[in-house]
Amino acid sequence: MSSLLGVNIGGTKSAIVLGQRMGEETITIIDKITFPTDHEKGSKYTVDKILFLIEELLDKHSTLIGSINAVGVICGGPLDSRLGIIKSPPNLIGWDNVPIVKRIEDRFGIEVRLQNDANACAIAEWRYGAARGCRDIVFLTFGTGMGAGLILGGKLYSGANNMAGEVGHVRLSTNGPVGYGKAGSFEGFCSGGGLAQLARMMVLERFQMGQKVGFCTGMEQLPLITAKSIAEAADEGDPLAREIYVKSGEYLGKGISMIIDVLNPEIIVIGGIFAKSTHLLWPAAEVVIKRESLSHSLNSCRIVPSSLGDKIEDYAALSVAMEAKYDE
Repeated sequence: MSSLLGVNIGGTKSAIVLGQRMGEETITIIDKITFPTDHEKGSKYTVDKILFLIEELLDKHSTLIGSINAVGVICGGPLDSRLGIIKSPPNLIGWDNVPIVKRIEDRFGIEVRLQNDANACAIAEWRYGAARGCRDIVFLTFGTGMGAGLILGGKLYSGANNMAGEVGHVRLSTNGPVGYGKAGSFEGFCSGGGLAQLARMMVLERFQMGQKVGFCTGMEQLPLITAKSIAEAADEGDPLAREIYVKSGEYLGKGISMIIDVLNPEIIVIGGIFAKSTHLLWPAAEVVIKRESLSHSLNSCRIVPSSLGDKIEDYAALSVAMEAKYDE
């Protein structure tokens, strides 16, 4: 057995995870500290807090830093995993060329690896989840944003400059919700923020036609709409909420069809909102996928929700630390 640390830096919240490696095929999560990511105080404040909380977590469990094999840091891109630098992610305003790996290594003197969160989740599902035993894998985040992690031929594929897998930037329609700085993008239709935008557009149309909406009773409630509140309304039978998820599902199908045709993966694992709302998204997505993708490629591809659930980012961060040991 050996100990590992994971750091997950998110746009809303960040976390420090202590884990234990049990042989080559199992990671156990020992404990986790979560805290809000403070955008007003900036990157230095957050990194300083990460360093402090690492020490606090280790002290809590009487764990010496020398017993930690490696630290895995995950964050939304763009970033440079080779140099260990976070490079201005859209959900972390002001995080410009932050040398996160150097900061942690200088403080603790242990190996640190940085990885795009979608890539890290792909590794986690490959090593410990739904894609175990597969060689050609695509992981789709479908969370705050939409990105892909790629395992091709049994190896992580990052591209020429760590930008492979940014499927959220692909435009699927000339008009639509804005995601990744582009209207009608994959991320615009298939992300938490995109679903909320789509809902506000469709609710506003109903209001302008003099119609009522069950889950939003007035203009002042438009900013309060979230992917979760729409899903709850859909599960209660609200027809507009169901229509919103059907439209998102259709565009999910378009994006997946493109991925199937281009990459010919044996499995596509989808996390985030899809894993929680498969019943709302999949029927519409499946119709489009069967219509749009190459049948020979589709017949060789399974499409499944993440099996690691709400803990996938914890496993992802620890998996990046584990990858440091695989590379030795």
